[in-house]
Amino acid sequence: MIAQELEVSLHMAFVEARQKRHEFITVEHLLLALLDNPSAAQVLRACAANLDELRRELTEFINEHTPRIEGSDEIDTQPTLGFQRVIQRAILHVQSSGKKEVTGANVLVAIFGEKDSHAVYFLQKQNVSRLDVVNFISHGIAKAPPQGAAPQSRSEGESPEQDQEDKQSGGALDSYTQNLNQQALVGKIDPLIGREKEVERVIQTLCRRRKNNPLLVGEAGVGKTAIAEGLARRIVEGRVPEILENAQVFALDMGALLAGTKYRGDFEQRLKAVLKQLVENPNAILFIDEIHTLIGAGAASGGTLDASNLLKPALSSGQLKCIGATTYNEFRQIFEKDHALSRRFQKIDVVEPSVAETVEILKGLKSRFEEHHGIKYSSSALSSAAELSARYINDRHLPDKAID
Repeated sequence: MIAQELEVSLHMAFVEARQKRHEFITVEHLLLALLDNPSAAQVLRACAANLDELRRELTEFINEHTPRIEGSDEIDTQPTLGFQRVIQRAILHVQSSGKKEVTGANVLVAIFGEKDSHAVYFLQKQNVSRLDVVNFISHGIAKAPPQGAAPQSRSEGESPEQDQEDKQSGGALDSYTQNLNQQALVGKIDPLIGREKEVERVIQTLCRRRKNNPLLVGEAGVGKTAIAEGLARRIVEGRVPEILENAQVFALDMGALLAGTKYRGDFEQRLKAVLKQLVENPNAILFIDEIHTLIGAGAASGGTLDASNLLKPALSSGQLKCIGATTYNEFRQIFEKDHALSRRFQKIDVVEPSVAETVEILKGLKSRFEEHHGIKYSSSALSSAAELSARYINDRHLPDKAID
């Protein structure tokens, strides 16, 4: 039930208290031990806490205010009621959430329940709140350090490798986006057949200094998403201009971004964390499928703040390159009405391919489907699929309906 690393931390807290002949082991002892707990220390670093300063303040407080038992006989240090409540609270929380192990991070959250303790006071002094801790544990959203703050020194027991590992972790970007470059590298993206003009137009737009955000507009099923995936494949293969050779395309996952946003501000905070990481990476390109869903997403009832308003400053300053995709209906009815957002994009029409072009697309995808289904497709079968779908399926568009 209790993770091994937490067992070690609790054991060290008791050993430290006994060695110093403290009568009680307190919440402050527990927090001090958690500074050397990997999961709790990672959370505190993500919340911009100075671990060295926190360690010094806790040590001074414990040495000055904890009663000592004089003598040389072996003592039995007893946990305070507050200490016991914290552990019980952490266990109950983990059980109610359906998880199996109690970690140092869970105990750190539980400490905030002891509002009158000096442990909470020292955490608040570092501007660490319960919400900051929960946000990082649940959503990977790290709290940015105050502007102008000096970089935090490495705490005791923290290796340079751990620092490097933390820097490499994607956080919000890994949680709420998909790296299309990585998918192209491992072969999860189908080759883009045709669409040379559209891809070249997207590349030209991305290379601009201003208004460098392409907007792919076309009917459902004509291959708008495939163009963004094709761009990622081109980047991986090195078939792009020098300015884009190190670019990375990240596809925003709106479902993951909205999932579990119970409280007002949750969605905005997640999106801000994603945008912050994208802006910090000059080679990042954000792809948003169904971009019209951003208008109104996350808006409070009666309010005007939504995801599009969070996106506009980064787009207007040129700090963020964005590729959007939407249909003609949504473009006219929703997207175009937000003039401030629409003028930051360059519209690129993606028309339905002809039957002949669709046959070429099917030939390009043929090997992938043959491998998956374990069958062979003749050239006449591909031609029939394109011709018959164009003739009889009128509520959908090529090449999507022919592929199906």
